[in-house]
Amino acid sequence: MVFIHDTELSLRAAAALVNTLPRTGAGTADTLTDSAGLDAYLAEFAFTGAIVRDDAELQAMRRIRPRLRELWDLGRDDAVARVNAMLRDGDAQPQLVIHDDYDWHIHATPDDAPLATRVLVEAAMAFVDVIRADAYDRVRICAADDCAAVYVDFSKNGSKRYCDTGNCGNRMNVNAYRRRKARENP
Repeated sequence: MVFIHDTELSLRAAAALVNTLPRTGAGTADTLTDSAGLDAYLAEFAFTGAIVRDDAELQAMRRIRPRLRELWDLGRDDAVARVNAMLRDGDAQPQLVIHDDYDWHIHATPDDAPLATRVLVEAAMAFVDVIRADAYDRVRICAADDCAAVYVDFSKNGSKRYCDTGNCGNRMNVNAYRRRKARENP
């Protein structure tokens, strides 16, 4: 295990939220344009606390995506200022809690804080763990030449190169195979 369970969940949720952004060059559309998109995200990533599901909440979630996306463009040291700003903006006050099927973990915002604030702060707290573990090299952008999706490499040996949003790994392996075959059989 690279990170503790709640950190991994928050990192996966942050990457998934970032990947709802349209990706130029990859031909992907924005997938968080309406309540159905937000519902799909929340069905995959459960957040405790108040969820209003109105247009204001949707727009707030849309607004935090570029801030989270920046974390994939920065190096470890440069990310510290962004993470600290997210924690300050969310008025983070970390506390240990236990509920449902989760063992002791950290909540850094009250349950009645806006959903976008909770998501942003949880992502920032997860990135604190990444930075402290000196594992920022696992914060990656897909290596496929036609994809710009983000992910965090949770593999044991840190060798993952492609995202899970599509079939990037398979597609790139097939492309490499075809190139090899074309060179062998001109």
